[in-house]
Formats: sequence, C-alpha cells, structure tokens
Amino acid sequence: MLPDLMGRGWRQLSREWQRRRLRDPALAFLYESAPPQEWVSIDCETTGLDRRRDEIISIGAVRIVGDRLMTSEALSLLVRPSRAISADSVRVHRLRERDVAQGLAPEEAMHRLLRFIGARPLVGYYLEFDVAMLERILLPMAGVPLPQERIEVSALYHDFKFRQLRGHEQDRNIDLRFDTLMHDLGLPRRDAHDALNDAVMAGLAFVKLRHLVGFSPA
Repeated sequence: MLPDLMGRGWRQLSREWQRRRLRDPALAFLYESAPPQEWVSIDCETTGLDRRRDEIISIGAVRIVGDRLMTSEALSLLVRPSRAISADSVRVHRLRERDVAQGLAPEEAMHRLLRFIGARPLVGYYLEFDVAMLERILLPMAGVPLPQERIEVSALYHDFKFRQLRGHEQDRNIDLRFDTLMHDLGLPRRDAHDALNDAVMAGLAFVKLRHLVGFSPA
C-alpha cells in the first residue's frame, strides 16, 4: 500500500510541475481529472522506425467507455510528412506520398488528437514508440510531454500469461506478438498497420485483459 501511495504522490507532483511549465494555456485541459472508466486507445503509422528522424503519417484513436469501444466517434487523421515515405514503409501501411499530400500539418493533427484524448489514460500496443513519435511534435509546441497515464496492452497480456505458468515454466519466454495475443484472447482481427484498425484492436484487447488480470485505474 505504501509504495502505491508514494507512486501516486510522485505522479501528482510530476503532473503539477509539468502543468506549470506548459507553454500553451489552451492545453491546460490535459491536466484535468479524467472521466471515470474512460480511456483512449491510440496508434500511429510512420515513415519508418527511427524515432529521431521518421515522422507520423497517420493517427488512429478510439475512446473506451467501460467495456465499450466508441467506434462511431473514432478519430482517424492523415498527417503530411516533410520527408519522403520509403518503399519499405509503403509496403507495411500502404500509404503513399500522394495519399498523405493533403493531410494535416503535424501541429494541427496534434491539437485535434489532444482535444480528442483530453485527460483520459492512453492505451496501446507497444505504446512507447507511438508516444515518443507524438512527443516529437508536442514538445516544441507545449514544452512538456504527454501527461496522461499509459497502459501497455502487451504488459497486461504478459501478466495474464505469466499467472498461468507454474514453477520452472515461469522461465519461458512469453510470445507477445500482436497476432498471438489477439488469437489467444479470441478477438477479431482487422487489417493490420492501419492506424485506426490497430487502435481498435488494442482497445478490444485492453477491455478483455483488464477483466482477466483485475486491472484497476491508478
């Protein structure tokens, strides 16, 4: 109990410090209390996997309310990059330069995404990469990183599988591939490497896993 209370106290202090450093007062809503039992599942498609050089070309996000994904209110954005999209990337996400040529400027896309998210915790599969790419846009704008709590679907799945292992079995590697996770949980698959589809699938996995592992908001 004590470490948990200390962790919450540290998070609150960190959020308050970030709020005071916020360059744009219009973004103060990010530090309000999140609506109870609500999250936002997000995913980004990029020009590549280099966090320092590559850029976001599409963003998908869907709100989760209780056990429901609000897909009719989902957010899907195309983002106009400043550099060419490699052939290897096109083969993955099937977005060509002409597809994103009329996309939003990164800063406008970020503003729309932040308004959609609000203060809700973020959900995603290997969320760290998406957050790092988003913060490359956000930090010059706001001077602070994303303040929302982050929930990693692959970590929830690892906890779920680890609890099923006994003794020496716990030394085994757990397959955290997305296809494996979705199949094991009996969840429907959509076309992968589409930002909104991936966000929806990660959201479905979260909803199921939070009951299987007894997840409760911090």
